[in-house]
Amino acid sequence: MQHTELKVGELARRTGLSVRALHHYDEIGLLKPSAHTASGHRLYTAEDIARLSHILSLKQLGFSLEEIAETLGRADFSALRVVELRLQRAREQLAEQRQLCDRLDSLARLLRAAEPVSADDFLQTIEAMTMFEKYYTPEQLKELEARRQAMGDDAIKEVQAEWPRLIASMREEMEKGTDPASEPVRALATRWRELVRAFTGGNPGMEKSLQTLHQQEPQVAQRQGRDPKLTEYVGRAMACLDAPK
Repeated sequence: MQHTELKVGELARRTGLSVRALHHYDEIGLLKPSAHTASGHRLYTAEDIARLSHILSLKQLGFSLEEIAETLGRADFSALRVVELRLQRAREQLAEQRQLCDRLDSLARLLRAAEPVSADDFLQTIEAMTMFEKYYTPEQLKELEARRQAMGDDAIKEVQAEWPRLIASMREEMEKGTDPASEPVRALATRWRELVRAFTGGNPGMEKSLQTLHQQEPQVAQRQGRDPKLTEYVGRAMACLDAPK
């Protein structure tokens, strides 16, 4: 390792740490300067600086100072393992930043819309993005974004406008007691399936994630005008579609 010896003030300046923090590490025995000048000033060597790097990496990983001291004191301590852990955390942070970019991109699209944007619009958008991240894999989210770009905003708005009408029509048939196997309901169920597949691309995993979201987040279905009774009716209608005539 290259020969380097720094006084506490210079080490603080070059690392961005405070002199007080370095003194604290010294006092608790976590990082003690290994060398001294002829006049008695203590110096940090290259090995001390390497140890400081490990301390900061472990600290950023959430280790307490006591846990860091214990880790560094182990006979099987590996500097490579510390770097690998820090690299893993950096990649996780990068993924989090990408998710933030996706959220901001969605909000930007909302703001570009011609209609006024209310606080409730923001809240619902944030809630939807959070739920999507909860129930869809990163790969599925990329697939959804690619499909959104392929469809275009106008087509998406048309689908979003069609869903309330389709749900209302299905509810009307249910309340009239119409047989789910009847032609009017079959036509509605067919369109229902088409809209779902336009969203999922016919991906079974995507459809499963969508189903799980609706099961675990009933408020989403409620806001769309759906309830367990209607969901059961739609399920019967879908079963009729799949049944041989």
